[in-house]
Amino acid sequence: MSQTPDLSRRRFLGWTGGAGAAVLLAACSAPSSSTDKKDKVAKSSKDVDKIAFDYPFTFLPVYAGVTKFAKARAKEVGVDLTQTSDNGRPDVQASNLDTVIAQKVPAIVSFPMVFEALETQAAAALGAGLIWVTYGGTLKNQSASITFSFEEGGRLLGEDAAAWAKANLGGKGKIAFLVDDTIQLGRERTKGMMDAFTAAAPDMEVVGREQAIDPDTGLSKIKAILAKHPDLNMVLGITDGAAFGGYKALAEAGRAEDDAKTYVGGQDGDLGSLELIRKGTFYRASAALQLRDIGNAVIDVPMAVADGKSDAEASTDVPIALVKQGDDLLDEIISQYS
Repeated sequence: MSQTPDLSRRRFLGWTGGAGAAVLLAACSAPSSSTDKKDKVAKSSKDVDKIAFDYPFTFLPVYAGVTKFAKARAKEVGVDLTQTSDNGRPDVQASNLDTVIAQKVPAIVSFPMVFEALETQAAAALGAGLIWVTYGGTLKNQSASITFSFEEGGRLLGEDAAAWAKANLGGKGKIAFLVDDTIQLGRERTKGMMDAFTAAAPDMEVVGREQAIDPDTGLSKIKAILAKHPDLNMVLGITDGAAFGGYKALAEAGRAEDDAKTYVGGQDGDLGSLELIRKGTFYRASAALQLRDIGNAVIDVPMAVADGKSDAEASTDVPIALVKQGDDLLDEIISQYS
């Protein structure tokens, strides 16, 4: 598998605008996913000796935490966890998955970069008698899925931010949203976040809605907005990575870290963002995931499928919770990064 340096989210978005179209077209003739139990590589969880974890967004801080717990859970149940190296490229992801399928790895947990494109690989895996678990969304061809209460996380953040705006700005000020329109997770989080905020704080002026999931893109997008709106009060991010970039842009513009009229919030529960919340900065909230729960699901969901559970029975929607300064859960999630 390719070992070239990981690509940034911006380069990925540029790539999918061109060559990525070819990958999408390849999905149009996906093979049948029906497989008799007698043809399955794993007749039960006892037959699952290896699980492939395919996570292309390694630039997201949450990746290291999820992987740590997935490895620990794999060791507990006596399974070898292997990882692909997709380098943030859909073509490399597809190629790596083709290799994993050819190797007859009993179970695959994959976070698709382009969901429609990977229907081909998912169907091929099922047709070969393998288990396919979709991470971060759902596919037509799958054994089960792992999702994270996407819209709920956005709603929790949007509602908290709106309540803060009313209490601290009189409901009048300027806000910018850092969103993601490329995958199911991003679209649902964006909807929950923006709908909840704008409904509860209708007099706030939205001065930006920009695509960003990583710190570098968040930094550049908010810098550009600050050039036109130096009095920007709030930044809400689809990820803590993007929101962290927004925080940095405001700080570099001279905003005091404890400014009473500024609110930044994100989603995922990244360590750097959580530490800013605990410190009492204007990074005030995160709709945070429990890394242990997600890491365990990477192993437990495919094992449940191997033991005969259906898609509906094996799939899991990992709960999400809003954390703020002083919350016990904030300290608990930070400790999971240790």
